[in-house]
Amino acid sequence: MKIDGQPYRTIFPDADGVSVQVIDQTRLPFAFELKRLGSMHDAAVAIRTMVVRGAPLIGVAAAYGLALGLAEDASDAGIERAVAFLAETRPTAINLRWALDRVAAKLRTVPISERAAFAFAEAGHIAEEDVESCHAIGMHGAKILCEIHARTGRTVNVLTHCNAGWLATVDWGTALAPIYVAHDAGVPVHVFVDETRPRNQGAALTAFELNAHGVPHTVIADNAGGHLMQHGRIDICIVGSDRTTASGDVCNKIGTYLKALAASDNRVPFYAALPFSTIDWTLDDGVAQIPIEERDGREVSHLTGRLPDGAFATIEVVSPGSPVANPAFDVTPARLVTGIITERGVATASADGLLSLYPERRAAA
Repeated sequence: MKIDGQPYRTIFPDADGVSVQVIDQTRLPFAFELKRLGSMHDAAVAIRTMVVRGAPLIGVAAAYGLALGLAEDASDAGIERAVAFLAETRPTAINLRWALDRVAAKLRTVPISERAAFAFAEAGHIAEEDVESCHAIGMHGAKILCEIHARTGRTVNVLTHCNAGWLATVDWGTALAPIYVAHDAGVPVHVFVDETRPRNQGAALTAFELNAHGVPHTVIADNAGGHLMQHGRIDICIVGSDRTTASGDVCNKIGTYLKALAASDNRVPFYAALPFSTIDWTLDDGVAQIPIEERDGREVSHLTGRLPDGAFATIEVVSPGSPVANPAFDVTPARLVTGIITERGVATASADGLLSLYPERRAAA
């Protein structure tokens, strides 16, 4: 995607060939800055502090982090230590562990002296696959938006939650990819952007993306979506996912479940868009089995923003002394999900639906 006419990806090899550059998403939307990751520790900090975020991007960043770690210790024990260290950074998104396991499994037959370079190249392959997957998600999902437009003859109003655009992946995005494809094809699309407390990824990141791409949109408070649905102002909800079970349960940013409940009550179709790497085939009960990350309560009790003079300030918004809880994700049961948009097509949110797109998993089960 482009920023001021310049194409960017969220992560890419540095010119030195031994490190990577990432877009520092903690600085958006008010400042666009790149950050160099030169070590495994740098990658871990970037993931943990959400300099990079979004399940697919976290996976790619972790793969590069593993490669950077092998530059210091490429032994079998070094691989195990690096995988364990990076896997602890964010527990909910399955893409992170998937990417680490994929690279580690291939390294076992590679000579120790060649492992760092091999892992760096493999991380690049994962990044390229992510771009292809996300573009395919966009093509499949755009068909749904085109059908709505053809049926209604008017602008398609989409509700999103959190940020599942190109900033959450290497490029294109998941939930926003269908919007970009449809918009570029001339389909009139308007996006209602949930602010997504407590980190405001919708207001800060999704709005930033849509602005940059010229997609009409309106930022709304998190609690406004149900009201808009009641009044017929939402045609479809599309969200991303950090982990989806083999049975079709969808884990996504906290607040997604409430949107799905409102969508079900108002008969608004509710879709999750995600690549194959987000599906956890080992789980079938998302509510009981998916680990939910509990983040620092300060993300809820404090807000950081830009003052009229351009300076930044952090303010407290919660009554001093009140305890704060901050679960980062929730799980939307499959029964509330109309369909799952993947790089292979659109499936019903069920074991049979997903297996219809990934029949090779039947043999693996």
